[in-house]
Amino acid sequence: MSDEDNGIKAAGLGAATGAAGSVATVSSVGAVTGLGATGITSGLSTIGAVAGGGMATGLVVAAAAPLAVGALGYGLYKWLKD
Repeated sequence: MSDEDNGIKAAGLGAATGAAGSVATVSSVGAVTGLGATGITSGLSTIGAVAGGGMATGLVVAAAAPLAVGALGYGLYKWLKD
């Protein structure tokens, strides 16, 4: 297995971790907990309010988190490998 394959695996693991964290955060921070329609809506609104916006801003923040954590995992792998 090449070093690049291991880097891709590290990025994928980071992205999966970020996605799980985003789902857990959305389901727990709102006025209504859970992954029903009201729980998701209130969770995204709460996340968006922290960032200075509303539900759409919360959706962008929650969607960007797995990308950021995946990039961090890849960068950390490359840094530790060198």
